[in-house]
Amino acid sequence: MLKHLFLDHPHSVDESYGRHLAVAGGFGLAMIGGGLACLVHAVLPCAFTRTGSGVVRRLHDRMVANRTGRVEEAGALATR
Repeated sequence: MLKHLFLDHPHSVDESYGRHLAVAGGFGLAMIGGGLACLVHAVLPCAFTRTGSGVVRRLHDRMVANRTGRVEEAGALATR
C-alpha cells in the first residue's frame, strides 16, 4: 500500500522518490512565485508584466516539451 502511494508515480516518470520530490517541489515553488507575481501585477499593472507567462513557459518546456520515451507513454496512459 505505501509503495503504491509513494513510488508508483515517480517510477512511471522514471524518477526516484527523492528526485521526484525535488522536481515537483521546484515546480511548486516556481508556481507560487509566478502566482505571487501575477497578484502583484493585478494591483500594479506596470510590475511583473511578463513574469507569470515566463514561469508557465519554462515549466511547460521542462514538464512537457522535453519529455521523451517512457515518460510520454506514462502520461498518455494516465490521461486515458
